[in-house]
Amino acid sequence: MVNATVLWLIAGVILCFMEFIFPTAFVEFTLGLSAIFVAIISLVIPQLSVQIVLWLLLSVLLVAASRRFLVPRRRSHLLLDDTRGETLTAIAPGRTGRVLYEGNSWQARCEDEEMDIPPQQPIYVLRREGNTLIVMPENLLRS
Repeated sequence: MVNATVLWLIAGVILCFMEFIFPTAFVEFTLGLSAIFVAIISLVIPQLSVQIVLWLLLSVLLVAASRRFLVPRRRSHLLLDDTRGETLTAIAPGRTGRVLYEGNSWQARCEDEEMDIPPQQPIYVLRREGNTLIVMPENLLRS
């Protein structure tokens, strides 16, 4: 009879190896690492139900950790729709103001940190960073 430690090791090695054959953005690899870790712990904790719960918890934690460190976060979003808007409030240099863009009021900042934009001025929206639009006055971009 094969004990649980050997089964966890075999499962871990197979899962890690499968990552090279079927790339899954390190999901199989993290599941394999969790199985190998549980194989080591199974020497101390012989209950299979506890081992399975531990493997599930470790797998979820490792997959979440790999997403956090391996998948780049995009904070800046290029806008492809209508890029014209109008300032509702003044945008002081290096500060935020409000603009009207696609019928909604947005928080906005000027691309040039040393430029101010008065209210009721037409602007072009360059991109979005989180909930803040990065804008430039229309008269500067039309020349």
